[in-house]
Amino acid sequence: MCKGKVIKLLSAAFLTVVLLMTTISAMAEENDNHSGNRFYLGESVKTGWDNGYKGEEKITEGDVHFNWKIGEFYVDGFTSTVKGDDDTPIFLKNVGDKVQLWFSLKQNIDKLNNDENLSISEDSNGSDEYFSVPKTNFGRGVLIIRKTDYTNAKNNPIIYKDYLAAKASPDADTEVELCEEGDYEVALDYEIKNDPRKIFDVSIIPTYSNYKIFFKFSVRNGNSMVYPFDIKTKGELSNTSVTENGFYLDFANSRYLDINIKKEVLNEGANGLAEDVRFNRPAKDGEEYTEEGIYTITSSNRYTGQLTTKRIYVGNNDVLKAVAATGLSVKEVNDYIASGAKVESNGAILLKTQETIPVDKANIQPTAATEDSAKGNIFIDNLLWFIIGGAALVVIILIVIIIIAVKKKKKPKFVNIEAFTEDQEVE
Repeated sequence: MCKGKVIKLLSAAFLTVVLLMTTISAMAEENDNHSGNRFYLGESVKTGWDNGYKGEEKITEGDVHFNWKIGEFYVDGFTSTVKGDDDTPIFLKNVGDKVQLWFSLKQNIDKLNNDENLSISEDSNGSDEYFSVPKTNFGRGVLIIRKTDYTNAKNNPIIYKDYLAAKASPDADTEVELCEEGDYEVALDYEIKNDPRKIFDVSIIPTYSNYKIFFKFSVRNGNSMVYPFDIKTKGELSNTSVTENGFYLDFANSRYLDINIKKEVLNEGANGLAEDVRFNRPAKDGEEYTEEGIYTITSSNRYTGQLTTKRIYVGNNDVLKAVAATGLSVKEVNDYIASGAKVESNGAILLKTQETIPVDKANIQPTAATEDSAKGNIFIDNLLWFIIGGAALVVIILIVIIIIAVKKKKKPKFVNIEAFTEDQEVE
């Protein structure tokens, strides 16, 4: 096989692998943009005409909007869903999840349902009573989104005018919003023009109808983690940690957890030193705790039922340090100390026999994945695709080499005419 053919084969193999890698990259990007489950929300209803899109009437046979959809809203990027008290879907997300609201337009807005007489009209004097939006030019469809935060404060609605005209490519999924924790209300208001009577392209008394898609949903963190940090070192404290500096709490933007903190100290009683609960109350994000005592932090997620408990000791009292670290009672720790045991810096108890009662890690809750680990998983996924692509390239090159070798091996011998009389074959 000549050199030119080999170069052509290698070039073709290279282009094939490049195409394969491009396809894989596109698939990975698409998977990243639409990761996880999908949950579809809302359906079109008919409203009173020019009345602030209030009212809700089922679309029945005979209506111009009967039996076809303008588009679909859906949420993806969540881990799981539960239902709220009013059956509103609640999307639960973990670290690394990106909950997104999407809209997929299903129609040509100038030829709805393939009917040249139907189109999305410009609503020049539109208003929305529910969101208290005064009369204004909505354009060809308006999208309204309002978020209520964890303090129950309703944010001002975000209004996207001329929305359907801006998203006029049918079947093109468009990201509407990246959703963090909160409660969301969404409405798509649009007006349909029915223009069946025309004389020389002049409309004769067209009719107009108003419709909307309205729905609610909520987003919550799916874990039940709260993070205590040393006030001085800023290092995260794990369960049974001991610190002389005190600590503060970081809720990690989880605003819907039920977090309580209990403080216990040692008091002299009739039966010697005993634990005494000084307070047991809800905790605050960023709150600092510097007084000596054992602090038990309980974090529960009302949507998943998960419960996380951590015990932190502040101070340098050996008894309390050991109680917090080992889970033993005050009496048990005192008995060990009376028998000659010593409490180590981390709260473990070193017995006279040189045996150790270790720090009790039984109640440590599994830590949720961090942002870095989530990014690491993405990196690993991408690396895997590149390995597959590289392996494909190697396989193609090997195939080409084998083809060349086989063809070379089968290359026919020829007879040297000048040596014919000597019956000699020459390579």
